Amino acid sequence: MLFKSLHRGVLLTLTLLVFLLLAACGPKSSGSIVKGKVNVITTFYPIYEFASEIGGDDINAINLLPVGVEPHDWTPRSQDIINTSKAQLFLYNGAGLEGWVPNFLKSLDSDSEVKATQVSKGVDYIMSDEEDGHDHGGEGEAEAEVSADTLHTDPHTWVSPKSALIMAKNIKESLQSVDPSHKDGYEERYNKLAERLETLDRKFTLELTKLPNHEIVVSHQAFAYLARDYGLKQHAIMGLSADAEPRSQDLLKLADLVKKKGIRYIFFEELVSDKLAKTLAGEAGVSTMVLNPVEGLTEAQEKNGDNYFTLMEKNLQNLILALQ
Repeated sequence: MLFKSLHRGVLLTLTLLVFLLLAACGPKSSGSIVKGKVNVITTFYPIYEFASEIGGDDINAINLLPVGVEPHDWTPRSQDIINTSKAQLFLYNGAGLEGWVPNFLKSLDSDSEVKATQVSKGVDYIMSDEEDGHDHGGEGEAEAEVSADTLHTDPHTWVSPKSALIMAKNIKESLQSVDPSHKDGYEERYNKLAERLETLDRKFTLELTKLPNHEIVVSHQAFAYLARDYGLKQHAIMGLSADAEPRSQDLLKLADLVKKKGIRYIFFEELVSDKLAKTLAGEAGVSTMVLNPVEGLTEAQEKNGDNYFTLMEKNLQNLILALQ
């Protein structure tokens, strides 16, 4: 019994050491801990934006994912572990997006009081039989339920304003729980953000229901929540993970579908290569256009002052143009 216990302890120690070594090699995130503030660590851009909007001047938000980096295959650095250990709140999407979270939380300082919140909790998850390339272990009940079979949770919840509303509410409640003295301020700023998300939701519903066509072809299977909530049908070149490689016969099938359905545009996204989208577009004789999953900002978008709302508005305009 003692040997088994020691063996488990050695395995856990080795796992954490490997994680720490890998973490030291990633691109650097922005921000540092500020004493006297509620320090909030977020895993990627949409959560960072919503937390910053709701938190206002009462918090110091640090986004782990650097500008211009796609979140699917990113892992945190050792400095991120140090910062999170000192923070009051750690906000992650869950639903399998951040496969590194379980080991990350285990590697925090033993005396850390940071509260970890899965902000997509409460969203009606979409299950897919597409391989997503993520480790679901330990990120909550929803992930644990599906890891034993062939289904995977689609993690791209924030791409629909309806799901983003649920996420914003979870962020607000988490802020209130760690900093009750500023509860009213969080509530007031959340209400303003919720109003903007509700307006965006209504606009997507109104504009997309008017269009004659509702089928889209995308490079990365990131738009299932958007498709479900606004009456679209998504056909993807790649699966849930943006770096999955499709088979040549799949590309030929999609090219036939594009021709048969009269689809005029293949959508691609800025943070991953557009090579496959352009290959498919060339095969089918159609054009390409951006549909942004808002997983992060490019450097140009950051300089331009873009945010979740400006990028989603551009998405809507591109969908209107493509689906005429």
